[in-house]
Amino acid sequence: MFKVVNWMIVSRSQLLTDLLDWRWPQEFLAKLSKSQPSSMAKMLAVEPISIVFFDLSTIDLQQVYQLQRLIEREYCSIHTVFINFPKQLDTRFLIHPTTTLGVFYADSSLNEISLGLNNIMKGRRVIPQELLRSALNDENDEDSEPLTIREREVLQTLLSGSTNLDIANQLFVSESTIKTHLYRAFRKIGVSSRGQAIAWAQTHMHEVRI
Repeated sequence: MFKVVNWMIVSRSQLLTDLLDWRWPQEFLAKLSKSQPSSMAKMLAVEPISIVFFDLSTIDLQQVYQLQRLIEREYCSIHTVFINFPKQLDTRFLIHPTTTLGVFYADSSLNEISLGLNNIMKGRRVIPQELLRSALNDENDEDSEPLTIREREVLQTLLSGSTNLDIANQLFVSESTIKTHLYRAFRKIGVSSRGQAIAWAQTHMHEVRI
């Protein structure tokens, strides 16, 4: 007897979820649940999901980071796959060496994703080699140097109540660059929200100053 797998797609695109709901159950014998980011945690608590697919074209990266952290902390049997993964942004911090099973760039076709999912179902990871190497290097770097100088600067500015745009203007970089520094700093200091990061900085200010 064939075993039905339980997957969840987290996306704000109704068109994409309808398309995948039409295709994947037939192709992979999968029951596909659909969720908005705000309701994912509640659904995971009651449904036996094995893989969560994040559509990065429709969800804020900070929200994805927080949801990924939730899965890492509370659902050790659930894995994640990222679709519409952006090439132009440094989003390697989303990739977790044990949780993440697949990464598909925004220009990947549905056929390419299907081929990748077939490999995932055979027990393989489908992550571009350049991303996997970078993520592993980042893990090693985090062990030797918890925070970079720029990450410390960004954490310091949080204490003044500055927005990401304010911080970007102060440091003469783009707002997306600030977001990347924040996400990396969040992972390194073990927090998942801005408020937690501020509390951490208040307690560990001697580690944050430069």
